[in-house]
Amino acid sequence: MADEGLVVEGIEAAYTKGMPILSDVSMRAQEGSVTAIIGPNGAGKSTLIKAIAGLVRVSNGTVMLRGRDITNPRPDALKSLGLAYVPQSDNVFRSLTVAENIALSLRHAGSAADGRRAELFARFPDLATKTDDRAAGLSGGQRQFLALAMALAAQPNVLLLDEPSAGLSPMAAEDVLAQVRSLADGGVTVLLVEQNVRQALSMADHCYIVADGKNQIDGPARRLSSDPIVGEIYLGGKRMRAS
Repeated sequence: MADEGLVVEGIEAAYTKGMPILSDVSMRAQEGSVTAIIGPNGAGKSTLIKAIAGLVRVSNGTVMLRGRDITNPRPDALKSLGLAYVPQSDNVFRSLTVAENIALSLRHAGSAADGRRAELFARFPDLATKTDDRAAGLSGGQRQFLALAMALAAQPNVLLLDEPSAGLSPMAAEDVLAQVRSLADGGVTVLLVEQNVRQALSMADHCYIVADGKNQIDGPARRLSSDPIVGEIYLGGKRMRAS
């Protein structure tokens, strides 16, 4: 079994003090795997991933990375921790070209920049043909590839993704999630918030269902995909309520 790369234990987090969005939420992301977080709108999924990234304050509980307590990290310290966070929107500089976005993400890479740039364009060949195009002119899928490339420039061990397929065509969403799966197969630990339940369960290793800011169900993604309760609630459109 892979080591537990990222462990969240009983966290409470809120945008406004005294009004928690998350209450006693726990999860584990094994190294080199995809861990998906699914649930209804407003469940606290994005808040959870933002709390791990230090964008929402954790008032109780802990976030551990490879046995190290990283609760409430400074967002500017994520790179040194081996973490990269890709938000759902505003995740590239639209007024800059593809090449300029990549160059910005590699600004601290020093002599390794050229090699890393070549690796990123090899992984995302669509971007290699559009280096002079502004990010605003890319398709939705291409922009998500660019956002992933910029996150990977820092060579993170853990990648936090907030709904990377949102707003994409089915084919583009499939391509983006296939890249995410490939990254995990290459050793990156991926924690993924995803609104496309079917696709998330088909490519993830483990899945947590969050509703009303609390843990509800978790287990191997393949098992949950055939669970009749999960199917009724999430594949049939009903909303889960916390017990």
